[in-house]
This record gives sequence, structure tokens and C-alpha cells, in this order.
Amino acid sequence: MKVNRLGILVITVLLALDCACSCPAPTLIPTPTPAPVTTVQLPEPRLKSEISLEEALLKRRSIREYANLPLTLEDVSQLLWAAQGITAKWGGRTAPSAGALYPLEVYLVVGNVENLAAGVYKYKPERHELVKVRDDDVRGELAKAALGQSWVKEGAIDIVIAAVYERTTKKYGDRGMMYTHMEAGHAAQNIYLQAAALDLGMVTIGAFYDDQVKDILDMPRNETPLYVIPVGRKA
Repeated sequence: MKVNRLGILVITVLLALDCACSCPAPTLIPTPTPAPVTTVQLPEPRLKSEISLEEALLKRRSIREYANLPLTLEDVSQLLWAAQGITAKWGGRTAPSAGALYPLEVYLVVGNVENLAAGVYKYKPERHELVKVRDDDVRGELAKAALGQSWVKEGAIDIVIAAVYERTTKKYGDRGMMYTHMEAGHAAQNIYLQAAALDLGMVTIGAFYDDQVKDILDMPRNETPLYVIPVGRKA
């Protein structure tokens, strides 16, 4: 029996078309659209003050009682610049850093600031701007994580200083952890002096549950919180 190759080809094509018509179309899974990143450009920091450095040193105190009044965006700009602002074209900052490796990351927890929505922000020194991390006011949660210290909730803002130890330990080994802690102290003192110059109250806090603070601020795994610093207008 002779095989009709043309006939077999036609039947094969018809069967393939019938299968294609009867099979359900593949379900297309839409690619999720990434959430837009909210950034806030901070006002340029002032480089002159009405009080001297010596007077700021004299006025510097830890204050735990705050008036229920807002800070301004200019206040926030000055405080964050004092902590880690850029002061040189090559990237030098307001606080010294071993090997200029800058292991610190600064977060801003906002509760009562004019023209700035409540939430959690991360400070980006290179552009002197904030990047939003969370939308809600977490001062109450942060106070619970800080062993119930009420002034964490009562401050208009909380500044949280965290460290990425690897940036420094990769060069200096275990001693780099000590250098990082020293640097955090430099940054905190800068904030103290700037707060004194602005006639604001603040206090540095080191008693808190690290894991809880990390969760509240959505910190990356390689960041470790070192300070929680409530700031507000004096009561």
C-alpha cells in the first residue's frame, strides 16, 4: 500500500489546528508595578547661627518633656544635616568617620512636623533628602520597643541612628565595631548641639529591643540600631 504523504501532512495540520482551538489560552500573569518611591527634598541647611558654639555647649542638656507643638521642616533639615550632612565635595560629612567609610544610616520617625506627613523616612545625605519607608506614625510602637519610655512617643520626631558594621570591619576587623560606636557618638553630639542652637529639647536613648526597632523601621538585615533620639519643642 502506497503512503500518501501529502494526505498525512494535511491531516496532521488539521489536528494541530483543532487542538489549538480547543485548548484554553494561557493565562497571562501581569507584572506587578513597583510602588512609587516618595522622596522629600529638605531645605538647604543654614551655616550660621544666632548663638555661638560655646553657648550651644553651655545649653546642651538631655530633656525628656516636650510641648505638643510641631517642628518645622527647616528644623528637621538642620538636625539631620548636623548628624550626617555632606560638608565637602569629596563626600566628607559633619561627623568624622574612620577611613571615611561612613557606616551610619539615619532614620526619621515623624509624628508632628509642619508640611511633612507622619511616617518613617530614611535620610540620604548625598542629596539632602528623605526617602519614605512607612506611611504611619510609629512613635507609640517605638516607645514600647524602647522599654516604654514615654518621651519617645511624645517627641515631635525620633531620630534613629543605625550602623552597617561591615563597611568599617572589612578594613579594620573587629576594631571597626568600636570605631563605628565612636562615630555614632560623634553624630549624636552634633545633634545635641544643633538642638541647643535651635532651642529644642532631645535625649539620646540606648535602651531598646534591637529586633523590634528593626521591624518597626523596616531596616535591612545588615543594619543595627544604636540610638533612638526623641526631639521636640521644650515644654
